[in-house]
Amino acid sequence: MVNWISSLPNFSAYGTPVYFIYLILALLPLGIGLYFGKRFSWYEALVSFVFIFLMFDGSSWQQGISLIVYVIYETLLVMFYSRYRRQQNSAGVFYLLAGLSILPLVIVKLSPAMVGHNSLLGFLGISYLTFRAVGTIIETRDGMIKEISPWKFIRFILFMPTITSGPIDRYRRFEKDYRQVPARGDYLNLVSKGIFYLFLGFLYKFVIGYFFGQRFYPFFEQLAMTNHSLFSWSMLGVMYTYGFYLFFDFAGYSLFAVAISYFMGVQTPMNFKQPFKSKNIKEFWNRWHISLSFWFRDYIFMRFVFMATKKRWFKNRNALSSTAYMLNMVLMGFWHGITWYYILYGFLHGFALVANDWWMRFKRKHLPNLPHNKLTTGIAIFVTFNFVMFTFLIFSGFLDTFFFS
Repeated sequence: MVNWISSLPNFSAYGTPVYFIYLILALLPLGIGLYFGKRFSWYEALVSFVFIFLMFDGSSWQQGISLIVYVIYETLLVMFYSRYRRQQNSAGVFYLLAGLSILPLVIVKLSPAMVGHNSLLGFLGISYLTFRAVGTIIETRDGMIKEISPWKFIRFILFMPTITSGPIDRYRRFEKDYRQVPARGDYLNLVSKGIFYLFLGFLYKFVIGYFFGQRFYPFFEQLAMTNHSLFSWSMLGVMYTYGFYLFFDFAGYSLFAVAISYFMGVQTPMNFKQPFKSKNIKEFWNRWHISLSFWFRDYIFMRFVFMATKKRWFKNRNALSSTAYMLNMVLMGFWHGITWYYILYGFLHGFALVANDWWMRFKRKHLPNLPHNKLTTGIAIFVTFNFVMFTFLIFSGFLDTFFFS
C-alpha cells in the first residue's frame, strides 16, 4: 500500500499549468451547479479529497498521514471546547485548549533548532490550518461561534484552494459564504473576477516571479558571494530581486487561491493590496499578507492591549502600544522559523511600527504645518519601500550564508 501511494504522481498546489487544467475540469460540475443555484457539497468534498490526496501522495505520503492525524486532533479539541463553552467559560480551560491547538505547530517550528531535523508532525500548510483552528477556538470563547459541527469545521479547515498557502480565513465569514449560494448574476461576477485573478496570478508567479527568482536573483547572489562585499551594487541587486520575487511568487499563489475560491462560490479575502505603495510601515502591514497581519492584530496585539489595560500593567498608553507592537512582530518572526534572521526581521518591523507611532505623535504635536503633498508622499513611499526591501534581505537568509558559510 505504501509503495503504491509512493509511486503516484504528486501535484503540488498551483505548481504547474497542468495542475490548473485538471482542477478547472474537476470544478466544472460544481460551477454548473452554482450557476443554477445549487451547491453540490458531496461533489465538492470528493474533488477536495482527491486534490488534497494528490498534494500529499508520492514522496509526500508521510505528510498526508500527519495531515489526517492533525485534522482529527484539532477537530476533537474544537468540538470539546464548543460543547464546554455552551455550559462554562473558564479562562484556564480556554488557554489550555488554545495552547493544545497551537502545540503541533510549536513542535514543528522548534524541531529543526532543537533536534536538528524536521518533525514527523509537519506537513505543508500546517501554519495556515493552525491559525484557522486557533481562531475558531478564540471566537468560540468570545461567543461569536455558538455551535459548530465536526463536518463544518473540517470543511472550513481543509478548504482546498487555501490549504497550503492561505489566505487565512475566519470560520464565521467562510461559513456565511458557504451557506448562502450566490445568485446567478453574483456568481457570474465572481467567475469573471476569478478568471482575471487567475491570469494575473499566472503573470505574477510564472512570468515575473520566475524571472526575478530564477534568473535575476541567482545572478546577483553569485555576484555578491564572489565580491563578498556587504556594501556593493551586487548586494543591492540581491536585496531588490529577492524582495520582488517574494512578492510576485507569494501574491501569485494568493491570487490562485482567491480565484479558485471564487469559482467555488466562496469569496476568500484578498491577501495583498499593492503593498509597495505604502506610505508608512503600519500601512504596509494593512496591505501585505493581510490575512496573517490581521490575524496577529486581532488575536495577539488587541488581546494583549486589552489584558494589559484591564490589569493595569502599564501606566503609559504609548509604552503599552509599543510593547504590543514588539510582542506582535517578534512572535511573527518566531512563527516564520527559529533562526536569527526571521527573529531579527520581526524585531525590525516591530521597532519600525513603534518608530512610526512615535513620529505620528511628534508630527501632530510639533510639526502641524508639515506639508502633505506629492513630494512628501513620494519620500514616505520611498523610505518605506527601501526599509521593507532591506528587511526582506534579512528574511531571505542570504546574509546567513554570506557571513557564516
